[in-house]
Amino acid sequence: MRFFGYTLGDPSAPVPPPSPEMFTEMGKFIEEATKAGVLLATGGLAPVEEATKVTNVDGKFTVIDGPFTEAKELIGGWALMEVRDKDEAIEWTKRFLSIAGNGESTIRQVYGP
Repeated sequence: MRFFGYTLGDPSAPVPPPSPEMFTEMGKFIEEATKAGVLLATGGLAPVEEATKVTNVDGKFTVIDGPFTEAKELIGGWALMEVRDKDEAIEWTKRFLSIAGNGESTIRQVYGP
């Protein structure tokens, strides 16, 4: 089963850079998860100010560049996991958050091949 996990952040709150210790621990965790076949891909996203929205209404497309004043939260980082089940996805997410610190990650099952 594949699960997509993402961490939300508040775009109005500055995010301090990770400490060298956290960077080292996260590197070890990512290496372990990748070697275990759990972590398929991971990354961070550019700031919301650089976002673009594409909307389709009845076949008419609108493209709007950010920033978007209504943004209340943003995806700060994401991971695509291959696991046995949701419980395993939860366990890996808990391990991630124990290194990343306070915050919230959401996991959602990915459907399809």
